[in-house]
Amino acid sequence: MKITVETADRIDKALAAHFPGAGRRQLAALFEAGAVKLKGKRAKKGDRVEPGDEIELARAPVSRAELAPVPDADAAAALQILVERADLVAIDKAAGQPSQPLRAGERGTVANALAARYPECAALGDDPRDGGLVHRLDIGTSGVLVAARTAESWRALRDAFGAGLVEKTYLALVDGRPVSRECDAPLAQRGRRVAVDMTDGLAAYTQFTVERASATHALVRCIAATGRMHQVRAHLAHVGSPIAGDTLYGGAARPDTDGGFFLHAASMVLPAGTERLALEAPLPARFLAALAAVGL
Repeated sequence: MKITVETADRIDKALAAHFPGAGRRQLAALFEAGAVKLKGKRAKKGDRVEPGDEIELARAPVSRAELAPVPDADAAAALQILVERADLVAIDKAAGQPSQPLRAGERGTVANALAARYPECAALGDDPRDGGLVHRLDIGTSGVLVAARTAESWRALRDAFGAGLVEKTYLALVDGRPVSRECDAPLAQRGRRVAVDMTDGLAAYTQFTVERASATHALVRCIAATGRMHQVRAHLAHVGSPIAGDTLYGGAARPDTDGGFFLHAASMVLPAGTERLALEAPLPARFLAALAAVGL
């Protein structure tokens, strides 16, 4: 697909004008995938274009409307509901289930399940894939996940997360034992993972408490005061105790992981209207079995 430029501008802005139905993230994904070329070379978002230039696209960007989660009745039937209210719903997400779809038409995610069971959720969120979710969990992380059911609740909860008013506690099965009770290393995204970056990283803070320990592993309670991507995983690795099975961050592969790792969002306390709502999700069977396997 080729597009002829009519006005001098940055190439990403020229594409945004040509595809008004596409979101900023969808356009950014084209550049990240190398799907945009200018004068035969891979283009960057900040490249300049002039009238008459041709932009070559490997594919058209997906529109925001196409990214909305498709209602999935099978996924909805499998939802484990912790709390259901008129303004929000909290679920116990299973390890291995994505929070939201990554591509148009994808099914099986929490957002797809919410769109089927709570249709009002489908239209809530800054990202059309959100399906009302006010935060996310990694695909390998289980536990408490919250979605709003009204626009007012979505904005209030997002503001609460942004202001640090949500208390989040995780349980992690780790290799070894943390050498510190806390970590405040700033984090920056580097492709599929995040890395400690003392210059350009975003502020992040996690507290650690060893609940139980053996000669090879420990069960660690983690309190995340901030909500950076992969924060708990990266901070545990930084203090010498990566999560068991989390090979992306140096954790040892385990035969009982099914390719996953052992991090569980065990509890959350958040403002909901005029009250503080406490949510808890029990450890799943796979996690309990892994603890037993290492003597914990």
